[in-house]
Amino acid sequence: MAPTAAAADELVKTYGTGDAVVKALDGVSVTVEAGALTAVMGPSGSGKSTLMHCMAGLDRPTSGRAFIGQTDVATLTDRKLTLLRRERVGFIFQQFNLVPTLTARENILLPLAIAGRKPDPQWWDTVIDVVGLADRLDHKPSELSGGQQQRVACARALVGRPEIIFADEPTGNLDSMSATEVLGFLRRSVDEFGQTIVMVTHDPVSASYADRALFLADGRIVDDICHPTHEAVLMTMSRLDPRRHPSIDSGPDDGPSPHRAKTTGGEHVPAARRVERP
Repeated sequence: MAPTAAAADELVKTYGTGDAVVKALDGVSVTVEAGALTAVMGPSGSGKSTLMHCMAGLDRPTSGRAFIGQTDVATLTDRKLTLLRRERVGFIFQQFNLVPTLTARENILLPLAIAGRKPDPQWWDTVIDVVGLADRLDHKPSELSGGQQQRVACARALVGRPEIIFADEPTGNLDSMSATEVLGFLRRSVDEFGQTIVMVTHDPVSASYADRALFLADGRIVDDICHPTHEAVLMTMSRLDPRRHPSIDSGPDDGPSPHRAKTTGGEHVPAARRVERP
């Protein structure tokens, strides 16, 4: 059994007070395997981004526990939480979050510079080769396409060799070709480097690159699919959000995703199992 990279134990997150209280997470328990790409999906307002933020230490849960490895991030002081995010976690956001006055090289190295660390030269060369940015390192974000900017963000997340990367809608602002490039890079970082990635997405195609897809609705995990195919994800989303994802009445099964020959497709596993506390 693969080791656990992150876990949530009965996570609850509420906003507001009294009659206006909203429960974004309602007792979520889940484990994330190391060396795998896990997609988190659900309708708008389902709690998927809130779950990622609480597990990554970007937000504090109202109750429950969230672990990175053996560390309960919900109990850390602000200073220790900042150090944990800096040293052990990587982030990729939909808006890229690049510094416009810095070059691609400087943006990639920025987290290491803040931490007072230098990149491993061999690892740097590997990352730059994988993302295909060798001829764009001295360009600023305004001189790069959207896909190139997101690849800079991916390289920035990976270059520090974090235990886990959290990606929030990483292809949300990209055209289909650029999205395919970024997803291919994320998949390769898992397959070749053993990277652990948790990816929040609304896109069934993006989810089909994952080893596992979790589905949230009303703050709870309601489904859990191993080796998800495009069609399996669409079918699940059509059940959870029929207005935005009409059901599929006919047509052949998409079968295994072409980028992962090992995929068997659409295997359901029990959802929302309580995790064993480290």
